[in-house]
Amino acid sequence: MNTSIHGMKRTVWCGELRAADAEKEVTVNGWCERTRDNGGVLFLLLRDRTGTIQCTFDKSVNAELFDIAFGVRTEYVLAIRGKVVLRDANAINKKMPTGEVEIIAEDIRILSKAETTPFEIDDTKEVGDQIRLKYRYLDLRRPSMQRNLMLRHRVTQVARNYFDEHGFLEIETPMLTKSTPEGARDYLVPSRVHPGKFYALPQSPQQYKQLLMLSGVDRYLQITRCFRDEDLRADRQPEFTQIDLEMSFVEQDDVIAVNEGFLKRVFKEVLDVDIQLPLPRMKWQDAMDKYGSDKPDLRFGYEIVDISDIAKDCSFKVFKGAVEDGGTVRLININGGADKFPRKEIDKLQDFVKTYRAKGLAWMKLAADGKMTSSFAKFLSEDEIEAIKAKAQAKDGDLLFVVADSDWQTAVTALGALRCELAKRLGVIDPHDYKLLWVVEFPQFEYSEEENRYVAMHHPFTAPMDEDLDILESDPAKVRAKAYDIILNGCELGGGSIRIHSTETQARMFRALGFSDEDAQERFGHLLTAFKYGAPPHGGLAYGLDRLCMLLAGLDSIRDVIAFPKVQNASELMTACPSAVDQKQLDELHLALALDSSEEE
Repeated sequence: MNTSIHGMKRTVWCGELRAADAEKEVTVNGWCERTRDNGGVLFLLLRDRTGTIQCTFDKSVNAELFDIAFGVRTEYVLAIRGKVVLRDANAINKKMPTGEVEIIAEDIRILSKAETTPFEIDDTKEVGDQIRLKYRYLDLRRPSMQRNLMLRHRVTQVARNYFDEHGFLEIETPMLTKSTPEGARDYLVPSRVHPGKFYALPQSPQQYKQLLMLSGVDRYLQITRCFRDEDLRADRQPEFTQIDLEMSFVEQDDVIAVNEGFLKRVFKEVLDVDIQLPLPRMKWQDAMDKYGSDKPDLRFGYEIVDISDIAKDCSFKVFKGAVEDGGTVRLININGGADKFPRKEIDKLQDFVKTYRAKGLAWMKLAADGKMTSSFAKFLSEDEIEAIKAKAQAKDGDLLFVVADSDWQTAVTALGALRCELAKRLGVIDPHDYKLLWVVEFPQFEYSEEENRYVAMHHPFTAPMDEDLDILESDPAKVRAKAYDIILNGCELGGGSIRIHSTETQARMFRALGFSDEDAQERFGHLLTAFKYGAPPHGGLAYGLDRLCMLLAGLDSIRDVIAFPKVQNASELMTACPSAVDQKQLDELHLALALDSSEEE
């Protein structure tokens, strides 16, 4: 059997054929999706990454050709040559982009046979993630996955073209770097020629791209792999891709303006969606107060309302005590929600907010007939109840949920998570609505209970707001950063900041983080030394490419836009990695394993 492609190479993609191509002689290559024998006329659907086309074999015209096609099975790899013809009006398939035409086959060649696949290559069939990822090369044949990969390619091409037009140079930075543990855990790579020493795979190119600014590059771009040894979620992977950029001689507004132009281009070219510029900006404090998140979803309401001023003098100890302890009492109003949540469901929601460290969930139902039921109203005066309703702008049919806590952040975070959960349950989110915004003026530091010190909320190279420099060491909790995140529909697309470019300020920042001068020099001496030779003001941003593509594709997991992703435990099912290595390799790297019995395979 001739399996050569010679003389049967593709002249057109399967999914590109239309009525205008009628009467053309074409050759198509791809996989057999299915066949159907209609009594001497066989219909074969051939699929490539662009779509499918129907190829027709008539036994009465060419019995030999028909017999070859009759022996074809699903997922055989084929080359088919023939003439494009218009289908009869009653045979047009409106569900297929190519449904107006078919190829009357004149030749067929089986390039490769295929065994029965572990699952059907069909988007309409549900397949478990485990088997999908074990046979990922088959999963990727599905039309939806092909579309996802093509969307990802399109996004990267838009990025390269746009930033090239704006003077950015694409420059690669090292994959083998120095370990500077501050944040997530590094993936370490042992050195064979330097026994006992290790490289780290980059968590980001942060220091290198700053050094490029000191080098006079001025504008840098890289679509780069990054690695973080951290717990995984639906939108996290141990290795991921960033669209990484940096600019010199800029302020925050300059970085934002360039990136708004990029986002407008991406949405237009990938989704044909026009976004209006400039994008709204929201201070971190306002985002937390109103939405309980620094990644607020603005596609629906249910904003958080502060009723601490009413609660502080009330007779309900839970409310009053929270305020007296320096905390807060806040609520969300679920408009029209009174008849949507029976008492049993509300009790389950109490458990939901407890996962966010809230101690409980109070509620008030305002029925359509004017009757009120509540878990806390009996402890309040009529005036206090009316004041709460007025502040919540509550009306008949609404449902109020209240969280009181001695910790402000716990209260708003719990309510923020609850507002998103209820919006999903009530189906008020438009999946085709795109709400972009910048969150700015993040705290410079956050306190780590684990480390018993302040750590950088973004990273230690982020510049503080000029007006907060005086309190950098004395009152770090109040210091705001020149940091900005770009948010889409409750997800962070990317984050960045204006960087510190002063040696003195950088040294102060390290001291505020609890680093001694010696420790800072050991970890970041190369950067501090470079600053001495003239550092321009600079700033940048990095997008999570996987997450951006996930959201543009309307998906819930970044695994569906990554060709070969890892699963929850950071392993890859297809190749079964990570895997053990032989003793010779360990010896060459001067490594010895110290596993306890539970870790041994």
